[in-house]
Amino acid sequence: MSDPSSYLFPPVTPLQSGTLAVDELHTIYWEEVGNPQGIPVLFLHGGPGAGISPQHRRFFDPRHYRVILFDQRGAGKSQPLGETRNNTTQLLIEDIERLRAMFGIEQWLVFGGSWGSTLALAYGQAHPERCLGFVLRGIFLCTALEIDWFMDGAQWFHPEIHEEFAQAVPYEERGDLLQAYYKRIMDPDPEVYWPAVRAWSRFEGRRVFLMPQPEEPACDTVDLGLGRLEAHYMANLGFFEDDQLLRDVDRIAHLPAVIVQGRYDVICPPFSAWRLHKRWPGSKVVMVPDAGHAAMETGISRELVAATEQFRRQGRFG
Repeated sequence: MSDPSSYLFPPVTPLQSGTLAVDELHTIYWEEVGNPQGIPVLFLHGGPGAGISPQHRRFFDPRHYRVILFDQRGAGKSQPLGETRNNTTQLLIEDIERLRAMFGIEQWLVFGGSWGSTLALAYGQAHPERCLGFVLRGIFLCTALEIDWFMDGAQWFHPEIHEEFAQAVPYEERGDLLQAYYKRIMDPDPEVYWPAVRAWSRFEGRRVFLMPQPEEPACDTVDLGLGRLEAHYMANLGFFEDDQLLRDVDRIAHLPAVIVQGRYDVICPPFSAWRLHKRWPGSKVVMVPDAGHAAMETGISRELVAATEQFRRQGRFG
């Protein structure tokens, strides 16, 4: 299997970076990358809580794109890390609009994977007039069915991973792992929440790639942001009404979209991508036959770069 980074553009340094206070509690970190006169792009990271990384800048030709990336509330370099107060999808959408206004951007291409696809759809449906189109990966519509799959569907493919995750809580609480972990993750005692967020992050991380990867050392920033915010958003069904993102696709159905989906994605299975595609007749879906969930798998990264290049040349996906 070839190196996925071979399909990416070379590493690039931000033109500028900074922070923006969005309310009395939260300050978000942002970066601007590429050509200030290029096609504007909004990059939305996954999780929620995973944060941005230098690799995320590399899906876009910096000669032709102006990319705005940011750490969502409670994630990455945004402060306070792991904070769930004043943290809802609707407030994240408001933050995006603040950033758009700050950079003087009228419209932009919206790029997001996993939870980033969720937020991309929610933002687009709230502000369709601000969107040029969508590049979406690993579709997550934040429904109860998908959340149940994330928590318990793992046992069908990774029984040993699910068993380890479940055994970290008392037997009598294993019937509702989300609530069992949510209670511990939100506990104010570090001796309670640190083991819980680390277990949560490991539970997800070991299932992201199709082929097993060497486990990376624990990272407190990732573990706390990911564990806290994923549990928070899942426990609240993403702050959406039932199947809201599919119901409201008509608001953005006139815009071009490409959906890149790993055939063997066990975090966000292909059924959600297919449901979205069928509801969005003008969308293009690409099922990558040898990939799981991760953006940095070879087939996924290749198709994401192909999508941004096609949009750069043609302003659409076909």
